[in-house]
Amino acid sequence: MKISRIAQLGAVAAVAALTLTACAANETAPAGGDSSDAPAESTLSGELVGSGASSQEVAVQAWSAGFQGANPDVTVSYDPSGSGAGRDSFQAGAVAFAGSDRAFTADEIAEGPFDGCVEGSGIVELPSYISPIAVIFNLEGVDELNMDAATIAGIFAGTITNWNDPAIAALNEGVELPDQVITPVHRADDSGTTENFTDYLYQAAPDVWTYEPDGVWPLSTGEAAQGTSGVVSAVEGGVGTIGYADASRAEGFGQVAVQVGEEFIPFSPEAASAIVDASPREEGRTDGDLAIALDRTPDEAAYPIVLVSYMIACEEYADAAQAPLVKGFLEYVISPEGQDAAAEAAGSAPISDTQRENMQAAIDLIVTE
Repeated sequence: MKISRIAQLGAVAAVAALTLTACAANETAPAGGDSSDAPAESTLSGELVGSGASSQEVAVQAWSAGFQGANPDVTVSYDPSGSGAGRDSFQAGAVAFAGSDRAFTADEIAEGPFDGCVEGSGIVELPSYISPIAVIFNLEGVDELNMDAATIAGIFAGTITNWNDPAIAALNEGVELPDQVITPVHRADDSGTTENFTDYLYQAAPDVWTYEPDGVWPLSTGEAAQGTSGVVSAVEGGVGTIGYADASRAEGFGQVAVQVGEEFIPFSPEAASAIVDASPREEGRTDGDLAIALDRTPDEAAYPIVLVSYMIACEEYADAAQAPLVKGFLEYVISPEGQDAAAEAAGSAPISDTQRENMQAAIDLIVTE
């Protein structure tokens, strides 16, 4: 797999334990014993290739290890090239599945085509990876700051340019803020993380952030960095830097608690999941397309800067041999074991039982015969 060394170190313990568990579950019963309860040996074999969101790379590594442990004749590889690149590769039929920090739009689906799918096939989109987007910063002597939406938007729009700006100071009484220039860091690539982050800014601070949500950063100011790893490295290597990244990569940085109502909510899997469970499905979607419409201005104590990353597949594959591999892999992804593995490795929020039931119904639409 094309997974960064940093991600490997972050996930290695969870992956190792998961692989041992999966391999043990795949062993046959001892000779002479009752084999009626022994799991059936896997009949799956082949190579499964995907690409897409770098936010998911640690989770996909854990999912791949668990799935391959139970299916030793299957090889899973995933290129964390970014959401836009993953959607393009899937649409071109270059990969069997994509990870994306946003679903395909209805217009994109209508325009098509999806070369890896049978003509006329629908697509399956599962919001199977839920994670907060952390606002991280590198400011000597400061580990946490409170900010409201207007302040975050002002920093990234370039209207708040110094760390001791009155807007920041007013929300952080008693914190000694330096007279230092703020360097905001954003993604250089077309990114679902960017689209989710700008969606929050647009919904929660429309008077300050006047740009519509987009995976491409709309401004030329600030510092641009490639991928999640690039943003993390730029914030870490800079002075007075601030950026946004999947929360699995936030350890070791200063972190922003976001104002919701009268409270300041730090990111957590539980707070992220609360927003997703309350969000409706987008209108006009097919049964297998579970795209949701996120409300970034909640009334309750839920963390509003959340990333929902999708697994995307065909309902019917032009290469029929890919269908059972994709179906089996996605079933593992949404299983309690798979979700727990991702939570342990990547800090994501496990999906609810209701979400799992809906996703399984979508996976069942994948034609395997």
